[in-house]
Amino acid sequence: MTGTTVQDHGDDRIDDRTRELIKHLSGNNDRLPFPMQRSTPFDPPPEYAELRSKCPVAPATLYGKNAWLITKYDDVREALQNEALSADITHPHFPLTPGMKAGVEAAGGGNIGSFLKMDPPEHDDLRRMLTRDFMVKRVEAMRPRIQKLVDDLIDEMLAGPKPADLFEALASPMPNTVICWLLGVPQSDHAFFEDRTRYAFKRDVPDDVRMEKTVELNGYVFGLVNQRIDDPDLDPEADIISRLVHDQLRSGRLNRNEVHAMAMLMLVAGHETTGNQAALGTLALIQHPEQFKALGQDPGLAPGAVEELMRYLTINDDPNYRFAKEDTVIGGRQIKAGEGVQPLTFSANRDESHYDNPDVLDIRRGVRDHFGFGYGIHQCLGQPLARVELQVFYETVARRIPTLRLAVPLEEVSFKTDADIYGVWSLPVTW
Repeated sequence: MTGTTVQDHGDDRIDDRTRELIKHLSGNNDRLPFPMQRSTPFDPPPEYAELRSKCPVAPATLYGKNAWLITKYDDVREALQNEALSADITHPHFPLTPGMKAGVEAAGGGNIGSFLKMDPPEHDDLRRMLTRDFMVKRVEAMRPRIQKLVDDLIDEMLAGPKPADLFEALASPMPNTVICWLLGVPQSDHAFFEDRTRYAFKRDVPDDVRMEKTVELNGYVFGLVNQRIDDPDLDPEADIISRLVHDQLRSGRLNRNEVHAMAMLMLVAGHETTGNQAALGTLALIQHPEQFKALGQDPGLAPGAVEELMRYLTINDDPNYRFAKEDTVIGGRQIKAGEGVQPLTFSANRDESHYDNPDVLDIRRGVRDHFGFGYGIHQCLGQPLARVELQVFYETVARRIPTLRLAVPLEEVSFKTDADIYGVWSLPVTW
């Protein structure tokens, strides 16, 4: 399959008005570059609003591939459930980020083990193996334990020096510890686990050190899998790895490498997204002190605050890449087989035709139809757990540290503008 390049001025899908808009937004190029830079730490690139208004499905270059950016709420919703669009990362037409490309190459050209980047039926079969672990009733039962964890972390931070790094002290250790519980990492190894996962995402770590730490982490998780395999008295209810080994590996549905890959997926997805959302959301709240104060005084606002912060911040705008397996139509625009598609969830979450005053943070907004957790078959599996973690986190921080504030000017905060998952590298705070 091959796609028609948007540089071809004979492509009747691109009229002169659209072509002039793209040249204006891209600096006289025929295609928009992607990704684009956020206009402020909390807002999407300014091009998104103009595209929604004038060219909702726009031609672009998506990591070296001919592609289309989808910007309006209804069109993004349509794209994320369109069966003609594939999430298969191994296909030659898939628009790979540099990090994804390295992962595929490291796996010898095969899938890197994430069902997030598979299509049905393989995706559905693997996802179902983990569904029970993230049912609402099961994760709600964890709420008291998560509450104690957050309180303990806050106690440690408050007893330490000021200023403190809220990301390192609270936002990162919370989800990392919860993942340790789920995977059955012994308490004595939590520090090792936290240290190794931290290196996977830090910007200022030399490549050789990052690789060394990643190899150590992979080896450790393989060790957990091997321990379960060798345990004749394995309790399948003890943790997720034990259950996967008991139910899936011993039955032949998964092999050792696949169990390891699923454990690593939960580690990365559960740690990086929730940790960044916790830190960035706290920063957004303290930049809106009246809402931060209200949350601290009324814990009933916590569920709505989580939904609104997921909509308002949209830290995972990039990982929705798709390619067209066959010709299809989205937002009235024909997408040809082989072309890339990027549904821009951040743009959709700020679509003025769907939300009133979408650029305003309002924890009382009362909406849950945002794309902060994605949509369709690839919607975040762990969202019930993330909701509980974030509800506990925001409410407890606001209640227990009502005088929390930035210890540096906002422009000195180090944001993850060069990462697939947006957030902060550190968050210096005082109180």
